[in-house]
Amino acid sequence: MAKEFELNEVEVWDGNYAASQALRQAQIDVVAAYPITPSTPIVEGYGAYVANGYVDGEFVMVESEHGAMSGCVGAAAAGGRVATATSSQGFALMTEVLYQASGMRLPIVMTVVNRALASPLNVRGDHSDMYLGRDSGWIQIDAFNAQEAYDLALCAFRIGEHLDVRLPVMMHQDGFTTSHKAQNVYPLKDSIAYEFIGKYIPVDDMLDFSRPVTHGAQTEEDWHYEHKAKQHKALMDSRTVIDDVFADFKELTGREYKRVESYMMEDAEVALVLLGSSVETAVLAAKQLREEEGLKVGVVAPRCFRPFPYDLVRDALDVSSLKAVCCLDKSAPGGAMGALFNEVSAAAYSTKARPMMTNYVYGLGGRDFAVDEAKRIMKEQKAHADAGHITTDIQQFSGLRGPKLGFFKTRRD
Repeated sequence: MAKEFELNEVEVWDGNYAASQALRQAQIDVVAAYPITPSTPIVEGYGAYVANGYVDGEFVMVESEHGAMSGCVGAAAAGGRVATATSSQGFALMTEVLYQASGMRLPIVMTVVNRALASPLNVRGDHSDMYLGRDSGWIQIDAFNAQEAYDLALCAFRIGEHLDVRLPVMMHQDGFTTSHKAQNVYPLKDSIAYEFIGKYIPVDDMLDFSRPVTHGAQTEEDWHYEHKAKQHKALMDSRTVIDDVFADFKELTGREYKRVESYMMEDAEVALVLLGSSVETAVLAAKQLREEEGLKVGVVAPRCFRPFPYDLVRDALDVSSLKAVCCLDKSAPGGAMGALFNEVSAAAYSTKARPMMTNYVYGLGGRDFAVDEAKRIMKEQKAHADAGHITTDIQQFSGLRGPKLGFFKTRRD
């Protein structure tokens, strides 16, 4: 029997510790992990809970991140509640097995502490690994601070394990900016947290010998297409479940989460769209510009990156006053417009407002994104709105040293 772990009404936790506490409270059967900066404290903390008798689950140290996700797949297929954590290159090494987990409909929960991908080697936070996983069939939920890293990890178990979903879930937080920054966190008592998540119900587990099943079957063209279509439908149908879980969490705690967070958009003329801890920076910048200069600025932040909430993004941007929108991508675009830009532009295309769309790449390798820079970009969007056309290159790099680099330029006939 696991020992009780006493918690005060408010704790000072960083994002990693917050995530590790959520894993402990979920009463996981197996955590298979290979530590990597900056996510190491999550699995390190869980290992300590096992060693000190605070949990009854198993902590399995493996030889690599590929082995970690393989261990998670095996444990989940056997009928256990399973979780892990990783970052960056470790995430990349897991990629092959991510598709196995989603294709087998295994509700594994993985905390991804976002970090840049090499080369050159970098341990600081950007969204390269988040973007790498966007087509792997996992649900992806994004936390903006330590409190959310805790809350959304609890929600992730209930979402993924829902009988109408049964899919793995990634809970993202920004490396170092969130994972290592201490903030006030209001945790739930152990019994309340576990009651919210609920008892794990195995589905099609390999150890149920009364009903034999096959995992990892080969289908080829005869059934592969139908299998992937059904998997996609489950992913899209998870939107309703996510909304319901968020509503239940609000009723329990008073803390409200939405698949798309919208700030000051009711009368906005210009807006920024972005992810992660930078959202709080952008919101502060927008508030200051409204108070100091009267600029009507808003912020839209997709919290659920997969399934991508096209309809909610469209609704957030369907504001009659809106003239210009800038999407900020915290990942190297790899010879294209940013991934967030492309998806938000597709959503904005069907709005009546049809705002001008521009793209900033920012924060690569952990480069700081300050309030003043957010204000500068917002003012630039106001210049586009006033001129009635885009006055700069469509894609720019924010905070880049050296000469300005222009790749996707505007064309005015």
